[in-house]
Amino acid sequence: MTDEDAVDAVVSAWARERPDLDLTAIGVAGRLGRLSLVLGPAQERVFGKFGLQRGEFDVLAALRRSGKPYTLIPSELSATLMMSRAGMTSRLDRLEAAGFVERTLDPNDRRSFRIRLTDRGFEVVDAAMTEHTANVTELLSSLRGKELGLLDDVLRKLLREYDTP
Repeated sequence: MTDEDAVDAVVSAWARERPDLDLTAIGVAGRLGRLSLVLGPAQERVFGKFGLQRGEFDVLAALRRSGKPYTLIPSELSATLMMSRAGMTSRLDRLEAAGFVERTLDPNDRRSFRIRLTDRGFEVVDAAMTEHTANVTELLSSLRGKELGLLDDVLRKLLREYDTP
């Protein structure tokens, strides 16, 4: 049995053609990309069980983890999720139509409004988060002992380099 994966074949072919290059980073980036392609759909399936797309789950999760009263203004949501306000508006429209959030006028600024997680939205996001956590834990279960923590530390270091607040 071999420990090689599909990325190894690509890296080996490049190493044969370009022995002058250090391809270590290419292997890492290739594996991160392939993992994204595998993990993304596996997570989407869970969200779909709850009638959500990933982006909608992200909105509900941001509201839920904000704590009581589970209310944020759209600009806070946009900043938290690193997305445009226009994109946020369409997500909020879908979530409001589904009864997961409600918009209310901001009592301090009548030109603005607040987004609040409804009781139904609270139940759905909590159930989805429970299943999402179990699913991701299973997806990463091949990492043993301290490997998961080490990977988390390394990815955090890398993300700090490129993630803009």
